[in-house]
Amino acid sequence: MTPLQFAEHQPDYLRTLTQSGKSAHTVAAYQRDLVQLCQLLPPDGELTRAQFIAALKKLSQQNLHPRSLARKLSAWRQYSDYLVDKGLWPHNPISSLKAPKPPERLPKAVDQETLNRLLDNKPDDETLQIRDHAIFELMYGSGLRLSEVHSLNLDSLLLDEGWVSVWGKGNKQRQIPLGRTAVAAIRAYLPQRQAAGGETALFTNRLGRRLGQRQIQNRLKAWAQRQGSPQHLSPHMMRHSYASHLLQASGDIRAVQELLGHSNLSSTQIYTKLDFDHLAKVYDSTHPRAKRQK
Repeated sequence: MTPLQFAEHQPDYLRTLTQSGKSAHTVAAYQRDLVQLCQLLPPDGELTRAQFIAALKKLSQQNLHPRSLARKLSAWRQYSDYLVDKGLWPHNPISSLKAPKPPERLPKAVDQETLNRLLDNKPDDETLQIRDHAIFELMYGSGLRLSEVHSLNLDSLLLDEGWVSVWGKGNKQRQIPLGRTAVAAIRAYLPQRQAAGGETALFTNRLGRRLGQRQIQNRLKAWAQRQGSPQHLSPHMMRHSYASHLLQASGDIRAVQELLGHSNLSSTQIYTKLDFDHLAKVYDSTHPRAKRQK
């Protein structure tokens, strides 16, 4: 098939998309991706897999996000399948062509000094602020997921022993140590805890029912703003800060894996990339072979 033949069937293909119920926005996106492809292909000769790869490389050199490249490649592949189904092309040369992987997204972490300064601001005597302070100390002090904080019950705590029992992903239970400040914050909260009849949740709302996950998120966001946080805070960021700070201080990735409840070490290894600049500075300032003569 020549590039001209490849392009001439696009109007028919786009009509089939419309007839199949695709939105006008989706059809327009397919059209743009196919037009762009035809502009990147050579003007004549038989189309080959190598030419499609070259087109994909040209787009990647334009600093397009890998997800955009994957979407475009999907549109090309589906149109090529259409041509094969219609008997217009003997086979699809890009059926197994893969788009480049998106860059690994590193979790965001708040620096230790900022986070400790925020948490050191003691709450007022208002019940909800005391409850929130206990939640936030627990998030950072024990690295719990939002869902894990939400699901905690009174019997999850062993305050005298300094442990909390958590049910994580895959319904797996793990024991996590409680920090001194988290224990103190929880002890301050418990006498003021409101509970409806039979409610076992550790953290409850004004009605005495289990505090919802969205409520926890919103309370953390509002608290951070009131405290003058330089950045937005989320439960996810609190957990990531716990992990990165712990790994930075200990260097024990296996222990951090257990504390986070990660089944695979690869999930924990992402934190080793977070503090590379910090580790590089430590190396430069301490290792005798790193110091350069001036």
